Amino acid sequence: MSEEPSREPHYREPRQARSAATLARVLQAAGELASSLGLEELTINGVAERAGVSVGSIYRRFEGKQQLITALTERMLDEREEFVAERLRAARPSLAGVVTAYAHALLQSFTDSSNLFPELLRARETDALALGARTITEIHRLLLDAALPHAGQIRRADPGTALDTVARAILGACFHNSVRPDSFTDEAAQRRYADELADMAMAYLLSPGHPG
Repeated sequence: MSEEPSREPHYREPRQARSAATLARVLQAAGELASSLGLEELTINGVAERAGVSVGSIYRRFEGKQQLITALTERMLDEREEFVAERLRAARPSLAGVVTAYAHALLQSFTDSSNLFPELLRARETDALALGARTITEIHRLLLDAALPHAGQIRRADPGTALDTVARAILGACFHNSVRPDSFTDEAAQRRYADELADMAMAYLLSPGHPG
């Protein structure tokens, strides 16, 4: 059994409120520049100028550009994990409500930030893959926990495996949509697509499956 990827931060944690505010500005500036220019064109000097801080203050926190990108990836993953958790807590108290909330939350997560999120996950020179694996594991757990009170509605032979399949299928569909040149970008189209994903997942969960 493989160990869960570490949640230790990949940069020096701020100890004071002022330092935390500076770090937040730096990561915000890095995200904005990466969204508009791409990761390849992102520079420490550019981030410092946009954040209104010195280059030296960034290097006191990060060893270089790659560690900054890793920190940006970690922040975006944490934000999306919490966003999914909030949406699941607010879901209608039914299996369909949970699945629909999950589909909408994931689709919105992947279409935020001008497709920066998928680009960060594809940046293999960072620790993005390990960080992404941890987040996906946690999001799976959130879905399972939210669906557990309604598991009796699932007609598949193994409800846990069925929910895992649904989680993977919706995640894959949302990621695929985010990298397509004709991805759904307007809000109405996103809602329709998320509803279609949820309907597809519910049709699977409520069918007994093929006989062995």
